[in-house]
Amino acid sequence: MGESVTGRLFSVLDAFEGGGGGEGPPVLRPTDIAARTGLPAPTALRLVRELVAWGGLERGADGGYRLGLRLRVLGAAAPCPRGLLDAALPALRALGARTGGHADLAVLAGPSADVVLCLVGGDRPPPHATAYGKVLLAAPPAELPRHTRHTVVSPGVLAGQLARVRATGLALCAEEFRLGEVTVAAPVRGEGGSGGTPVGALGVTVSTGVPLDRVVAAVRAAAAQVRPPEPAP
Repeated sequence: MGESVTGRLFSVLDAFEGGGGGEGPPVLRPTDIAARTGLPAPTALRLVRELVAWGGLERGADGGYRLGLRLRVLGAAAPCPRGLLDAALPALRALGARTGGHADLAVLAGPSADVVLCLVGGDRPPPHATAYGKVLLAAPPAELPRHTRHTVVSPGVLAGQLARVRATGLALCAEEFRLGEVTVAAPVRGEGGSGGTPVGALGVTVSTGVPLDRVVAAVRAAAAQVRPPEPAP
């Protein structure tokens, strides 16, 4: 008896484990998926289209596919406040569609103030090398490891960046964590409005070379749309 339909769907999702050969988020073409799963190309394409319709995969402008927002939501980590994530989802969907990038929400968690990405299974990227971290951090962390040649590892330089982020309400990181990626993020604020402490950072990761003016405008607009739930009395 052949593999079940469910098993074939799982094999398509498993094909994205390990990425698409680069350092960025996994993006695969139908031929790549067929090769990785061993499925006939027409079968692989049919399953990919079903997953796109459900929201488990997303099709990019270049014809490649990546894991979709619905799947990432299902894998959201516990440290991300459910109410905040629910409030941000419409803005995240619009931001991803408008920019073609990977939109996400981040929060600080734990005594070490780790930055937790809510939609990628609780990944914890280095706060000093991401736009999300530069929105949320109050001061440079104790350790500043280098991830690429562009990573800021000077506490003084980073402190100056954090001050500018607080003043402008926007952070941009170009290839500090991964080569070929630029991340733009803005604060999501709770009580106190524009002057309040950020309760999260909403942003998007795009490829280098993408015009950033429209990305910056889209991130600012998306973050401004999120209305965090009122804290419980």
